[in-house]
Parts: sequence; structure tokens; C-alpha cells
Amino acid sequence: MCRERKVFIEVGGGQHAESAADTIRDRFLSEEGYRVLRLWNNDVLGNIEGVLITIQAELNG
Repeated sequence: MCRERKVFIEVGGGQHAESAADTIRDRFLSEEGYRVLRLWNNDVLGNIEGVLITIQAELNG
């Protein structure tokens, strides 16, 4: 999480696709002014450069 830029980053798999708990948390974070950036485990493990570019773009955006 980057409090300064109000970005919350989550790394996970398919279990988050339809999670009611994630929906509630996302709503809360959004109400607090945060953006949620979801990244897949496979991308973090196999494409870290792309993941870092995505995070950098989100922080600069």
C-alpha cells in the first residue's frame, strides 16, 4: 500500500475473482479515496518487469 498516492496493491489468484470479502474491502478503500490495483500471482512470478511498469504507471497516474 502506498498511503501517499492512495494506492492499494493486491497480489493473488483466482480466489479473488468473486470474493464477497474483497468486494466489501474494495468499497471501503474506495470510500477512503484509495485505488485498488490487482495483480495475478503468475504475473508477479513470471513477468516482474511488467508488474513493476504497471505499478509505476499507477503511482504516476
